[in-house]
Amino acid sequence: MKEAGRKQVVTPDASRGLGRTILALAVPALGALIAEPLFLLADMAIVGHLGINELAGAGLGTTVLQTAVGLMVFLAYSTTPAVARAIGAGDLGRAMAAGRDGIWLALGLGVVLGLAGFFGAPMLAAAMGAQGEVLRFAVDYIQYSTFGIPAMLLVLAATGVLRGMQDTKTPLYVAGIGFAANIALNLILVYPLGMSVAGAALGTSIAQWGMAAVYLWMLIPRIRNAGQSLAPHGRGVLGTGQVGSWLMLRTLSLRLALLATVWVATGQGALTLAAHQLVFTIFTFMAFALDALAIAAQALIGKELGAGDAVRANLLTRTMCRWGLYFGVATGALLAVIAPFVGALFTTNDSVREATMVGVWILAASQPVCGLVFVLDGVLIGAGDARYLAVAGVVTLLVYLPLLFIVTRFEHAGVSAVAWIWVAFGLGFMLARAATLTWRVRNDKWMRLGA
Repeated sequence: MKEAGRKQVVTPDASRGLGRTILALAVPALGALIAEPLFLLADMAIVGHLGINELAGAGLGTTVLQTAVGLMVFLAYSTTPAVARAIGAGDLGRAMAAGRDGIWLALGLGVVLGLAGFFGAPMLAAAMGAQGEVLRFAVDYIQYSTFGIPAMLLVLAATGVLRGMQDTKTPLYVAGIGFAANIALNLILVYPLGMSVAGAALGTSIAQWGMAAVYLWMLIPRIRNAGQSLAPHGRGVLGTGQVGSWLMLRTLSLRLALLATVWVATGQGALTLAAHQLVFTIFTFMAFALDALAIAAQALIGKELGAGDAVRANLLTRTMCRWGLYFGVATGALLAVIAPFVGALFTTNDSVREATMVGVWILAASQPVCGLVFVLDGVLIGAGDARYLAVAGVVTLLVYLPLLFIVTRFEHAGVSAVAWIWVAFGLGFMLARAATLTWRVRNDKWMRLGA
């Protein structure tokens, strides 16, 4: 690897060209990634005006749904580098076969998760600490959302295929249209049809199925044109699942951290839970925005390593780390400015709005670290370094849980509770992640060249 690095020289023109290449993937990816949390923001904004119990219930249901679907994000994260490596090596047939098998795996897992979520909704919501009206609304949201889980996973896998093909524009268009349809459906189902929280969940499910249908319509001809059968290949499906198992462990550690945080917020009462969920929804929105560079990293790192170009992979890593920090500073400044006003978009409750403002200020301070974390995560996913990511995720979780436990040892209410929860998560947890990821890229051991 080092010998390959000495044979190549990176010129200023090459660096400028690299910047344009990153932007060509990252900018459309930004739009597509923002569209996904906009689904959740739309739900929270529409439901938030129904009442605090509806908002807390939908927030809790959203957390359960995100946990289930989030564990399956490997469907995109394993498909993107697999397709990108094959593209870099000049093997389009292999790339399309990897995409096909990922899609089949997504459909199978989606059906299983959807059924489990529907019948297990009351138990899941109760396990999160919900009671009374909050429990009822949480169950409604989970059950009506499970209809869309197979579609959500299909969208993940299909998006991963297109990213691996260096196409981030198509997901932008599909997500944009899906978001517009989602808002229209939710407004109709929640208000004129009177379905309350259930209507918001059902509208999102219908929108996700529409997006999944568009992706299948686009990808099926490409798979056939590459000379590949539409039938799944058993070894390919199992291979995707095997690679994804490490990424699932990595994601599981992240989700456990999020669930533990929600559990602590739930124990502080409906006001704290509602405010925390609003801050977390904004965190998710900003995380997807910061992840635009990570998506570019997955596709570009996978392609360059598949082509055997270690020098360009190193240059990509350094460049995107700088950009991640800069972008984090910019998004943090934006959040600091809008923090006093953002709560009013979701609720008329003054106490919830005040607690949300403080939480968003703490989130703003953590944004530069978040930018670095998401970029490095994308680099290592693109390199196929799933095993290290899984181990690092477990280590980070073990660091974070004691911090969260300390928060529970003190009696908090409203603003104070939300503030300390977000100090532990937004600063403590993210700094721990940054430390483990930075340690990995200190040398070239994470690189694996070739298809």
